[in-house]
Amino acid sequence: MVFDTDVLIWTLRGNEKAARVIEQDGDRLVSIISCMELYRGARDKREMAVIRRFLLDFETIPLSGEISYRGCLYMEQYALRIDLTPLDALIAATAMERQQLLCTGNAKHFRQVAELDVRAFRP
Repeated sequence: MVFDTDVLIWTLRGNEKAARVIEQDGDRLVSIISCMELYRGARDKREMAVIRRFLLDFETIPLSGEISYRGCLYMEQYALRIDLTPLDALIAATAMERQQLLCTGNAKHFRQVAELDVRAFRP
């Protein structure tokens, strides 16, 4: 399963429900986009180190030509209808290219992406 940035943030903030969802998944995947968003939110070197250690438990999926292209298609198809940002489009494209569920607390941002399987998370 690919975990959206929000689920990762809740886990880092100590949300036990988010941590359990991650622990129960044997195939922990994360988009490089989510990694970048986490690092962007770090307030100091200590938080940066915590994030770095946390991400060791995940397989980080880099951007590829296929992911980038699919993300662009999602922007073209959905940006005017739903609140889909370029980063969300790339995270959705990552899940699709890996043929994985996307676990997110922002299911409304992704539900209209027809072929994407979304697992809604509530903290």
